[in-house]
Amino acid sequence: MTPAEVEEEYGIAVQTLANYRWQGVGPAYVKKTPGRSGRIVYRRAAIEAWLDAQTVQAGGKAA
Repeated sequence: MTPAEVEEEYGIAVQTLANYRWQGVGPAYVKKTPGRSGRIVYRRAAIEAWLDAQTVQAGGKAA
């Protein structure tokens, strides 16, 4: 999925995804081309796994 597709489906802004990549805290991604402006794609499974890891149960306990 492209960052735009992730934004459309999951509501995570493209710029937020870019910030997460820079900070090293977001979902795993694939860089298809080298260089600073290389094409980035996400596997749906990686997005889902990252979202699962961010889920918090009522009472503050991780899922």
